[in-house]
Amino acid sequence: MIKFRSSTLRSAAALLSPVTPAAQRCLRFSSSPQQENSTFYELRTYNIHPHLNSAFLQLTNEKIHLRTAHSQLIGYWSIEYGGLNKVFHIWKYDSYSQRAGVRSALSQDPSWLSDYISKAIPMLKSQENEVTYMLPWTHLQGPPQEGGVYELVSYMMRPGGPAVWGDTFQASINSHDAPGYGKLIGAFHNEFGPMNRVHALWWFESADQRAELRHRAHTDARVVAAVRSSVVHLDSQENKLMFPLPFSPLK
Repeated sequence: MIKFRSSTLRSAAALLSPVTPAAQRCLRFSSSPQQENSTFYELRTYNIHPHLNSAFLQLTNEKIHLRTAHSQLIGYWSIEYGGLNKVFHIWKYDSYSQRAGVRSALSQDPSWLSDYISKAIPMLKSQENEVTYMLPWTHLQGPPQEGGVYELVSYMMRPGGPAVWGDTFQASINSHDAPGYGKLIGAFHNEFGPMNRVHALWWFESADQRAELRHRAHTDARVVAAVRSSVVHLDSQENKLMFPLPFSPLK
């Protein structure tokens, strides 16, 4: 008869035991479909010298085709409220190796370098980029119609990741999206850049509609309850209202 040590039996029992709800949450949020298939989104913010803002926008409008020939642009916006003389854009990559290949190709593209980069870089005060994955319960969507405005809401969450704050954050977002207090385009979680940061991108018909819907949401008990549950995990929040540029795929 084979004898097993008690420690071995305990280990086997642990493997066969049902997974607790808390452990299920950790498993669910620690590995999302987007991360498994390596797709990520690079978020870029450029700070433009004020007196060159118009010139930068015109140059980019004329020459952006040189850049989109190399990889997929999701959207490109000018920030109207929450930051002056800034643009924000999102690029999609299937993998880090694809992005490395794109950067290498751009560095050897004479038209890109001479017709755009050599002119655009002196117009900029600074550049920032973040690498993000989409949260597993959201996917990138288009607006219901062209036109309108976009709001980028950036949350600095307390450390712990989606395994800690994921459920309440999702409930807070859904409490706005489901009743129509805004159209959620996508929710992104940082991998590189400021850690514990999450971005929610919303669409509205106009800035005035956004203001009206926000006032209505403040009186909705479902929204108030969901936000109160989520805010305990929040350190800070920043909102920007943005207008899509003419060449932006998301309009």
